[in-house]
Order: sequence, then C-alpha cells, then structure tokens
Amino acid sequence: MNLYLIVIIGYALFLILLGYTIGKHVKGASDFFVGSRSFSWQLLFTTLIAANIGAGSTVGVTGLAYRYGVSSWWWIGCSGLGSLILAYIVGPAVWRVAKKQNLFTMGDYLDYRYSPAFRGVTSTMMAIGTLALFSGQLLGIAWILNIVAEVPKVYGIIIAAVVVTLYFSSGGLKSAAIVNIIELAVILAGFCIAAPFALQYVGGVEGLHRQVAAHLQDPAAIDAYFSWNGMGNSTILGYFLMLTPAFCISPGLIGKVYSARDEQAIRWGTLLNGIVQLLFAFLPMLIGMCAFAAFPDLGNQELALPKAMREMMPFGISALALSAIFAAEVSTCDTVLYMLATSLSKDLYKTFIRPQATDEELLRMTRKITVACGLIGIFVAYYMANIISAMAIFYSLMTVCLAAPFLFGLFTRKASVRGAFLSAIIGVALVMGLRLFNGGKGIGILNATSCGILAAALVMLLSLWIFPSKED
Repeated sequence: MNLYLIVIIGYALFLILLGYTIGKHVKGASDFFVGSRSFSWQLLFTTLIAANIGAGSTVGVTGLAYRYGVSSWWWIGCSGLGSLILAYIVGPAVWRVAKKQNLFTMGDYLDYRYSPAFRGVTSTMMAIGTLALFSGQLLGIAWILNIVAEVPKVYGIIIAAVVVTLYFSSGGLKSAAIVNIIELAVILAGFCIAAPFALQYVGGVEGLHRQVAAHLQDPAAIDAYFSWNGMGNSTILGYFLMLTPAFCISPGLIGKVYSARDEQAIRWGTLLNGIVQLLFAFLPMLIGMCAFAAFPDLGNQELALPKAMREMMPFGISALALSAIFAAEVSTCDTVLYMLATSLSKDLYKTFIRPQATDEELLRMTRKITVACGLIGIFVAYYMANIISAMAIFYSLMTVCLAAPFLFGLFTRKASVRGAFLSAIIGVALVMGLRLFNGGKGIGILNATSCGILAAALVMLLSLWIFPSKED
C-alpha cells in the first residue's frame, strides 16, 4: 500500500478520535458555538491561524504562484492585513456586544443590530457562498489524495467530507480548537521545512530564475513573474477590497472572536494570527514558483503543491509536508463547516422554524445539519471548477452583502435597517449585472466585485443622512 496514503490515513483517524473524545465533554450550545467564551489568546491564535491557512492559502496560492509568480503573495497578504484590523478595531468592539447580549453567531449580531428579516436574508445568502467555500476545501484535499495515491477526485472528496464532518460534529468549536493545535504544528513545520527543499531542488534563487526564464522566454513575462504586480493592478486591488474586509467580518472568524475570554485575548491572539499570515504567504509563493521551474507542463496548476511536496524532497520530509497540506485543508474545512452549520441551525432554524427550541434540541439539530452539510458539500465539490473559484464566490458574496452593514452598524447608531437592506441589494445586484451584461468585467481598474463592494459602502454611507436609524 502507498506509504504516503498510510501516513495521511493514520493522521486523519487521529483527528477523528481526538474530536470524538473532546466532543463527549460538550454539553450545550454555548460549548459548541463559542467554546463557553473561555479561549485564551494562545488558543484563539491557534484556531484563527489554522482556519486562515487552508485550501486557498496553500493549494490555491501555490497554483497562483505557479502561474503568476511573486504577485501571488497578495492573496494571503491582503487576508493578513484584514486580520490586523480585526485584532485592534473590529474584534474587541463586536466581542463587547456579543458578551453583553449573549450572541453566538454573526446572524445573532445582525438580528440584534438590524432585524430578524435582515438576518434571514443575509444568512441565506451566506449559506450559499459558504457551501461553495466548503466545497473548495474538500476539493483541495481531493487533489492531495489524487497526487499521493491516485485516488479519484470523487473518492478524495468523500474521504475529506467524512473526516471533517465526524470530528467537528462531535464537539463543534471546542473540539475544532483543540484539534487545530495539532494541525497548526503540522502545517507550520511542514511548510517551513518544505520550502528550502523546493528551492534547493531547482538550484537555489539563481537556478529558479534561470529555469523560469528558460520556460517563459519573453523578457516582459519574466519580469512580470518576478514582480509584485505581475498578475495586474486590477486583480491585486480586487484582492485588497475583497479579502481585507472579508477577514474582518467573516462569520467563522467572528464566531471564534466571540469565544475569547477577554479583549486582551482578542488583541494578542488575532494580532499574532495576522503576523503569521503575512510571513506564511512567502512559503506557498516560493514553492509554487519552484514547482513551475521544475514541472512547467502541469495541466492543472492546483496540482503544483502536492506535486512539489512529493517529488522535490525525501520521503520523511515529503510525508510531513503532505500531511501539512492535509492538515491545512482540514483545519479550514472545520471552520467553514462551523459557519455553515451554525448559520443554518441558529440563524435560520432557531430564529424562524423553531424559536422555542431548547439548548439541547439546538445542539442536536446543529449536529444533524453538520452531517447534512458534509453530504451536500460532496456533490458541490465534485462539480466545482477549482479552489480559487470557490474562494472567490464566497468572499465576493460575503464582502459585498455584509461588510458595509456590519462595519457601519458596529461603529455608528445611525446605520438603519433600510440602509442595510439597500446596501446589500444594490451591491450584489451591481456585481451580478456586471458579470451578466459586461462580460464579467468591472469599471476601469475596478473589477466587478470591487465595484459592488464600493457601491454597497457608498449606499450605506449615504443612508446615514437620508434615512438614519430612529434609535440614534
């Protein structure tokens, strides 16, 4: 049997067993949703960074680096900048509200700040986007298993869904946070060790430049590959406008912030998370460029990372590196599943279907919904084109419809329900209109998503004067 597959299967079984063991101590919805608001800054850091380093930040970004080179750094870089804002501005502010009002989810906050109707609309939209994000994570694991042991895509997706669903449904955020400690150690060790091996494989920095130049040949293309704006200023600006606010307002990250025991835990845990993101961004970038230098004819750029991990280093390092990718995808999968399950159970089921549900009933329903989401994710992932496409669907939808209402609502009482609805509707409508009737292009240097984000923010700003909240 394939030794790489044995290592990964053994690691997956260990995660399931650990999640099940912790799950036996989860007694109520507070444990499942927000870990009883007891997380220290160390535990908050591990669960945040493990969530933020997933399929997009590993397989996806390595694929971008394989194609575009140095400028692929901006995907994770913009995310890291958003985490710094979350640490000192957004996180402490929303935590104070959550603790005072006993909020469990982002939907709880939107209900408290605006209305149940706004909560219902945005939670439904987010469920669609989050399902795409979850499917992208499953796809990342499937590509690993495909390269490691030639496991067909569909079976790789099924294996991924089973592993994540089993350990997360047992204990929710509490089990995910503990499992994330193990995953984070494997992720950082694997990538920090793998990157120097990949660079050595292609002959160091000089060898990397020489081989890339030989493959590209065109001087302009070579310069772009090694420049910070090689993928284009419009794309980079789009990443900044989409990802920076996304990592301040993501329901999964906000839910983890709710779990902190105090504001100091938020500042230190989230700050360290942002710093590690900014530094980690160089590792998949470097590995992707080395993979292009060594294997320029890959049919699928998202196979660059598992291919590099298996071919560029000895077995012991390779097995650790592949386990690191698997850990990265699984750790983010549990966060996405957390967003999806809590949104459907707390924001929709508890709010609109069965408001009288007890704490124990809500916990049971959340576990059932978690399993159902895992099954649905298998089908969506099978038809998903690639990981970055899945990420873009989620981050675009989330940032366009949530960023302005959430941030304006958090920092000014003038933000009104009408303004929140108009902001979300106009922002999403503009994005859809540009994609349907303008060939997917934006306006000038702005792509379609960037136009939607800025339009939503402008509508929300104008609403503060045109129809301010009567509660102000």
